[in-house]
Amino acid sequence: PAPAAQAAATLAAAPAAAPAAAGGVPSEELLQAVQAAVSLLKAHRTHGHLAARLDPLGSEPVGDSGLDPEPLGLTPELMAQLPARIMRMGVPGATFADALPHLRETYCGSIAYEIEHISSHRQRVWLREKIETGAFRSPLTVDEQKTLLRRLIQVDAFERFMHKAYLGQKQFSVEGLDMTVPMIDELVRLAATRGGREVVIGMAHRGRLNVLAHNLRRSYGSIFAEFEGVSTLDVITSIPDGGTGDVKYHHGAQGSFEVAGGEEIIVRLESNPSHLEFVAPVATGATRAAQTTRQGPHAHQDTNAAFPIVLHGDAAFPGQGIVAETFNLQALDGYTVGGTIHLIQNNQVGFTTDPDDSRSTRWASDMAKGFDVPIIHVNADDVAACVSAVRLAHAYRQEFGHDVVIDLIGYRRFGHNEADEPAYTQPEMYLTIRRHPTLPQLFSRQLVEAKVVTQDDVDGLVNEVWQQLTEEHQELKSRLAAASPVEQGTGEYKLDRTPSPEVATAVDAERLRKLNEELLRVPEGFTVHPKLVRPLDQRRDALGADGGITWAHAEQLAFASLLEEGTPIRLTGQDAERGTFSQRHLVLHDPKTGQEYCPIQNLPEALAPMELHNSPLSEMAALGFEYGYSQEGPETLVLWEGQFGDFANGAQVIIDQFIVSGLAKWGQSSRLTLLLPHAYEGSGPEHSSARLERFLQLAAEGNIRVAYPSTPAQYFHLLRRQAKIAKQRPLIVMTPKSLLRLPQATNRIEHLSDTQFYPVLAEPRVDEQKVTRLILCTGKVYYDLVGSDLRAGKEQIAIGRVELLYPFPQAQVLELVGRYPNLREVVWLQEEPRNMGARAHMSPRLMQILPRELNFGYIGRPERASTAEGYPAAHAAEQRRIVETALDLDRPVGMYPIKLPGER
Repeated sequence: PAPAAQAAATLAAAPAAAPAAAGGVPSEELLQAVQAAVSLLKAHRTHGHLAARLDPLGSEPVGDSGLDPEPLGLTPELMAQLPARIMRMGVPGATFADALPHLRETYCGSIAYEIEHISSHRQRVWLREKIETGAFRSPLTVDEQKTLLRRLIQVDAFERFMHKAYLGQKQFSVEGLDMTVPMIDELVRLAATRGGREVVIGMAHRGRLNVLAHNLRRSYGSIFAEFEGVSTLDVITSIPDGGTGDVKYHHGAQGSFEVAGGEEIIVRLESNPSHLEFVAPVATGATRAAQTTRQGPHAHQDTNAAFPIVLHGDAAFPGQGIVAETFNLQALDGYTVGGTIHLIQNNQVGFTTDPDDSRSTRWASDMAKGFDVPIIHVNADDVAACVSAVRLAHAYRQEFGHDVVIDLIGYRRFGHNEADEPAYTQPEMYLTIRRHPTLPQLFSRQLVEAKVVTQDDVDGLVNEVWQQLTEEHQELKSRLAAASPVEQGTGEYKLDRTPSPEVATAVDAERLRKLNEELLRVPEGFTVHPKLVRPLDQRRDALGADGGITWAHAEQLAFASLLEEGTPIRLTGQDAERGTFSQRHLVLHDPKTGQEYCPIQNLPEALAPMELHNSPLSEMAALGFEYGYSQEGPETLVLWEGQFGDFANGAQVIIDQFIVSGLAKWGQSSRLTLLLPHAYEGSGPEHSSARLERFLQLAAEGNIRVAYPSTPAQYFHLLRRQAKIAKQRPLIVMTPKSLLRLPQATNRIEHLSDTQFYPVLAEPRVDEQKVTRLILCTGKVYYDLVGSDLRAGKEQIAIGRVELLYPFPQAQVLELVGRYPNLREVVWLQEEPRNMGARAHMSPRLMQILPRELNFGYIGRPERASTAEGYPAAHAAEQRRIVETALDLDRPVGMYPIKLPGER
């Protein structure tokens, strides 16, 4: 290719005059030829990928008729008359006839590009220049070729050794996509050249063990040990805190990679379940945390400090909606990481499903076009092209801070796993694969022919690597033979359930007043929206003797006090800045100028920053991002808020597979806090329930905390407790809606300065000697009961609130029950249907611990298929029935419905 600088100048040069016909005027034929040549150039840039030689198995590309000069009337003679410089091309050649073969090789070779869909003219021009000048296609040096050969031999030998040593076991081999590992090597090296301290990788199981062994430098022996776990229970690589573990190709790890000069860069592989693509936002969230400095009052992000790589499957990339959600985060202020490199490991088959049955587009990568992402397709058997693809992708990321997709087109040498027979469903493909040489064989042959190495050199490398694998395997076998049975530290693989010491959460009243004034201060000349002036002034009055601290006010004071104590906070969610119910208003907007001001981000004595961002209207990727952030930044109180609680339904995989089970599977936990508005207030089936029952069903072994606080002070102390308590666990909070403005659900300053979080609350001002019925409930329904006209005069009834549902507050419940010496019955009351809410969680636990002489019953909605009534009148009738039943001692209350199970 022509030197890059010269070709770049050609691209930018002004068009020269066309050859003229007689009289100095270009002929019509020549003008038509210019137009046709421009069309042909555009066709190569836009559709050249359709004619590219991208399949290592040799299938013919579909091609595109627009790439043929003949239908355009372009003869060799005409093309020879057209100066190439007028086309603004970067490929070499004096005339268009000279340039066309280079154009074809550039866009239709073993590497191809899709860039013309990008909306930015500057990005398109930059990419054309780099592609057409061959800026990143310089021939590999001898040392680079030898390094790549060694790595490919290591990759291949590792897979073949495990096939032999652990016949029939699943390893999800990378064979057919061997270049995955050297491409990650190159990306890590490039990240280090820009000051990167960490590379974060998210990937599914294909090739994962090879990435662990080579990109993270995990020892072969430690990987072999997990295969030995099939035949022995000796825990060689156990989770320190207990837990039931996970299969070997789901575990994450952290390793180091040595780069030029002997320096090392951290490489982190995120743990991932079998939900293939859901690690993508987790990896980008972890990257954002690693890029962010959280010391001092303001967060600072350096997008070079950490570098994200996400690997995808060719069937999963277009098939899983989480991929599109994650791409949508790339340019948002709260989520950008300066560009992610996406590598599609394209097997050309998904499990047993052909591409024709798994996507509606030509390429697996086509979905990314909707997000202005450049796509580089590359033949996985062309080593140099793969390296070039990586270098171009990295340079684009550095230049524009934008995501890039590399579609690495290869094949899968075996079935979905090594015990699977792929020829059942793809017989022709697998006949070709069986005959196809491996990449190390192909590449070593090329280097021998080029006299870069000899065949003896190649054989010596293979023997050296095989010898290392053999020695580490034999050493492991010897250790296993000599090992004594290992006692699991927590017994039977159970998680550590020891309680954390309680922490002081009260904040001095004077300090709260000072913080309150700072939170109400705005810059000189800033105009607060007229409708907000009075509510904000009320926050000043609320710290007086009469009280009136609301939920949003208490939350803001909790956050501000933590920032002054050095705890970073990150709050994101749908409309989180203002709050779904117009309650929070952490960010103020000047109605005259549009200026924004966030008082909590400008506290004069803050020792840590608060990151505050509205999220896009998605849940899965948004919550996955926060899970990843909380893993990488464990000192940070990370909170995600759903617009309504039921929006968590859209993030169920992240909740099930990461948040609640990560501790048992991978030894990973965090302080991630979910704020989910929940209560039955006539809003219909979708905006009533945060599906409390699902979180309680998932609660076990102390893995999470689930709370439904009923006062602002309880919420204040709960948040501060979550930030300070020694043992990190995710917290699920059922947050209020109508209670946000209910006068009875407010507090005085002493409730924040002189108390703590109470897992169970007794009803105040009750004559304990007279109580015969104790109603236990949680959350907002308490106010329905105590606010009812029927409550007056019912001295035999007391209403207790269980504020912490999990871990189950057994001691506090028994203490409450013990306060009433004449108690005859305990009732669990809820506004949710019987098959929802906390009943299934609370009833058996209460029955197990309550004194046997006490009767136990249930009051609430009957079993329902839908969470709540859609008709306001039906809702009101049900709420009224629940309250009347609870407060009428003449109505019998039982444990079971009237209808038998077969009738329900």
